[in-house]
Amino acid sequence: MLCGGKKSYFAAALCVITLTSMVTLSYLRLQRLSHLPKIIPEGSRCRGKITNSTITPLKDNRTFIISPYFDDRESKVTRVIGIVHHEDVKQLYCWFCCQPNGKIYVSKAKIDVHSDRFGFPYGAADIVCSEPENCDPTYVLMHHSPRGNIDQLPRFEIKNRKAGTSSVDFTVCISAMFGNYNNVLQFIQSMEMYKILGVQKVVIYKNNCSHLMEKVLKFYMEEGIVEIIPWPINSHLKVSSKWHFMQDGTHIGYYGQITALNDCIYRNMQRSKFVVLTDADEIILPLKHPDWKTMMSSLQEQNPGTGVFLFENHIFPETVSTHIFNISSWNAVPGVNILQHVHREPDRKDVINPRKMIIDPRKVIQTSVHSVLHAYGNSVNVPMDVALIYHCRVPLQGNLPRESLIRDTTLWRYNSSLIANVNEVLYQTVL
Repeated sequence: MLCGGKKSYFAAALCVITLTSMVTLSYLRLQRLSHLPKIIPEGSRCRGKITNSTITPLKDNRTFIISPYFDDRESKVTRVIGIVHHEDVKQLYCWFCCQPNGKIYVSKAKIDVHSDRFGFPYGAADIVCSEPENCDPTYVLMHHSPRGNIDQLPRFEIKNRKAGTSSVDFTVCISAMFGNYNNVLQFIQSMEMYKILGVQKVVIYKNNCSHLMEKVLKFYMEEGIVEIIPWPINSHLKVSSKWHFMQDGTHIGYYGQITALNDCIYRNMQRSKFVVLTDADEIILPLKHPDWKTMMSSLQEQNPGTGVFLFENHIFPETVSTHIFNISSWNAVPGVNILQHVHREPDRKDVINPRKMIIDPRKVIQTSVHSVLHAYGNSVNVPMDVALIYHCRVPLQGNLPRESLIRDTTLWRYNSSLIANVNEVLYQTVL
């Protein structure tokens, strides 16, 4: 008997601690073993219908799969970006297809619902499964059980399986284009500013937009700079155009923006040196450098090991304009002419300006909108004298008189190239 006989209080306490430790270690070992892949009995072979949809619901209608990605930064796992109900989804399994023998291995998933859910019942989630040894699975099937009919399960290609080298320096992720988006002029201006600043790829998660905007997107897709990811999230969930849950029966905030941002990071992890997380009406303007490449080279040199660079957002209200750069041919184009809006709101007392990011995608595990949730390495707030976010939109301080605003013409440094480039796009698409 391990704890018998006449013992002192100290010995009894030591005995209890020992037993507790043994039970805890056994439980943790069982938990770890439960997540290790197990082979399905002979006779099962890799089938299932390959899905190419951006958002795929599982049969429980509480789990929505975006895409699986191979991730070997810590151990050999498949990380599935998804959306789940934070209370109802307790158990998921990855069914791995191993080639060339076609055998199936089932691995219990660890479900990590992102902490920035903002009160909504559904949130972005990492569904992480350990991969089987001696197998580099190309496909994975997702199920709520370790048993089932494999023919009925959706089969997903695991992206990032093949290691690659970064083919571009900067990829911009625009996380949700919705609401019949029609701010055509400002979108074209932002796109042309991105190109001037050094962007080679813009990934847009598109829910819907106007017919005219479709023409502009088609132009940029044919040019090769824009990649459209269909984002029909409102076909599956009740979406809110607000970021915080309002007890109004909606399921997820801001058209699933956070899920799209995380997917965009992993989608571009191997093909882009940097990923830029902003909206279409935001431009990171360098003040000390001509473009992003020289700016980021300097920032990395000053901040070795840093993977996340945060830039302060500043509002340039679209309600306050100047007559300069009132270009007549642009007046027929729907949207805002950013060159006419060079007055920014002053900082508000006791309010911290939100930030957007340029990140090294290989150093980020999970992101929210204004900061990363989990990453390798440091995050750095970039000083405002190095760069700021030019954000032209409706004012946040609408009652301020014009003289209280700060005139900031940094954008005008690019006016010559910007005007010529915008005119070229308009002549080929709109005018």
